[in-house]
Amino acid sequence: MSQVCILTDSTAQFPTPAFFGRKLVNLIPLHIQLKDERYEKSEGIKAADLPMTARNGLNPQVIAPSIQEFENMYAYLGRFYDEVVAILHSAHLSKTYENAIAAAATTQGRAKIEVIDAQTTAIGLGLVVQSAAAAAEEGMGAVEIDDLIRSQLPRLYTVFCIQGLSYLYQSGYLEEAQAIVGEFLEILPIYILNEGQLVPTQKARNNRHLVDLFHEFLCEFNTLDHIALLQGVPPFETETRALRERLSFDYEETPISEHTISPELATMIGPRSLGLFVLQSE
Repeated sequence: MSQVCILTDSTAQFPTPAFFGRKLVNLIPLHIQLKDERYEKSEGIKAADLPMTARNGLNPQVIAPSIQEFENMYAYLGRFYDEVVAILHSAHLSKTYENAIAAAATTQGRAKIEVIDAQTTAIGLGLVVQSAAAAAEEGMGAVEIDDLIRSQLPRLYTVFCIQGLSYLYQSGYLEEAQAIVGEFLEILPIYILNEGQLVPTQKARNNRHLVDLFHEFLCEFNTLDHIALLQGVPPFETETRALRERLSFDYEETPISEHTISPELATMIGPRSLGLFVLQSE
């Protein structure tokens, strides 16, 4: 029996698809509900299938893996591993972390279970999981991996431009009136992830100003281990092209990856979102 494996959820997006320790990583899927239709494991739906506004009657919702699903996953992994380190997206975005903790408290088996709130999602979560997987491959135990990840989290920074404010209303971040007015005026609000919670910072005056704000965010850092762009649907093609040009000049030695928003995250914050994730060097 191998010592330790990593469990994460389906919001994770990996900058490097074939990374060291990949075989030790397992995924537990989230589900998506659109009115009366439920997409199990988020299969059969793409971010592009989601409406631009959550106010069109479809009532899009992301459904966290249940306590029972986590218990089943823990039991299955416990057949092959001594320890399971579950690294999951921010507890403020869904009940995934809450259900994982509840299942760990009731699961009885040989495997020891550690559950970590990564306080991030998407590529941020992917970066953390890749580090954990490499550590597991090198023989680290669950406690050591837990310490490693918690030391990395303060170096992860995320900024979003979220135009689908009705999705944030659905998630409990905004009042309905704010969401309606914001979408009507086509506001470009900027949010950061602060300890896993979406916090509004400012509004971009236009798309050019949006690029300036994202670039200013990056200029706060001297050295970075990774930069990732998260493209919404439909894509911010002009904005990402302009931002990419600035990045290639300012951070020519830093790895840069680009990704399309997942249906799970798009259901949480809306498909019309642009994200920037950075991992600061130690």
